[in-house]
Amino acid sequence: AGKRQRQRYVTKVGKCQVNLGNIQDKKRFLSDIFTTIVDLKYRWFLFVFMMCYVITWVVFGFIYFLDAWLRGDIGHRGDPEWQACIENVDGFVSALLLSVESQRTIGYGTRMVTANCAEGVILLIAQSIVGSMIDAMMVGCMFVKISRPKKRAQTLIFSKNCVISRRDEKLCLMFRVGDLRESHMVDAKIRAKLIKSRQTAEGEFIPLEQSELNLGYDTGEDRLFLVEPQIICHVINRHSPFWDMSAESLRREQFEIIIILEGIVEATGKWCRGGSGWRGVAPAGMTCQARTSYTEDEILWGYRFEPCMSLEKGAFQVDYSRFEMTFEVQTPAASAKELHELKELEQQEHSTLSLYWD
Repeated sequence: AGKRQRQRYVTKVGKCQVNLGNIQDKKRFLSDIFTTIVDLKYRWFLFVFMMCYVITWVVFGFIYFLDAWLRGDIGHRGDPEWQACIENVDGFVSALLLSVESQRTIGYGTRMVTANCAEGVILLIAQSIVGSMIDAMMVGCMFVKISRPKKRAQTLIFSKNCVISRRDEKLCLMFRVGDLRESHMVDAKIRAKLIKSRQTAEGEFIPLEQSELNLGYDTGEDRLFLVEPQIICHVINRHSPFWDMSAESLRREQFEIIIILEGIVEATGKWCRGGSGWRGVAPAGMTCQARTSYTEDEILWGYRFEPCMSLEKGAFQVDYSRFEMTFEVQTPAASAKELHELKELEQQEHSTLSLYWD
């Protein structure tokens, strides 16, 4: 029970359980203000969005009111012989309305800036420039915010458990991935990280050491055409961190496997069409990333995934109700290293017997 309650590095839904604290140089976030605003939660993003406009309206409204008050336009309101700089402004509220009308180009009524003063014209030009800059930044932030493919990852699913069994006479660690949408991921790639604590020969303790799990980088098997659910396989060989792990030692281990699936969202990619069909997607497509993790108690030794695809009426049918199903298979409880040594010993004995009979 203690193992199941321990802290995960990444949750099953892909959220990293790492909190950053005591950051001294926070001005670095302001130097990249665009990313800082886009990364805000929606409630804070909308608050910043509204405050950018409200603050500029209030600031310029106050300046309009101050200009009208210093020039005496407020005291001479309604005087036909007075050449006002800002007409029909009798207080801060009317100056605020003038500010909103100017920046949002609603259209002037009786309140307006006249050509009787240079500062009024300069102020109007300045507000127009500032308003255009805010529009460009806020619309850009809003577009990037709503078009980020974070929600696309919710339709990329992983099996709840990993399994370990033999495939092609090799001990393999396997899990299943699937895409629930009919619009597929382009250039999908998958990788896996092993998070495990260890102590070096010098006595240094490394709490969260990351090591790579080979999912077929050398053969290209890590690049997926994710049309149907696929079983991802990590061959446990002498280069694998699980080379010495047996079914018994698995119960005593404490580690976490992080799975990262990345790809370009088909709806946002720019396709290049050639004579033989679709050739590729331009880098302008938005990259989606889905993550999950498996702890040692979520690995089933001696199991295999149930098939979830069949051929019906001339098309392949995927049954996602069988996505999580596994069945037990005969699998040695020994580690891959022990199995390899046993196989080599058998080969040596076979060679010795062959020489003896010859």
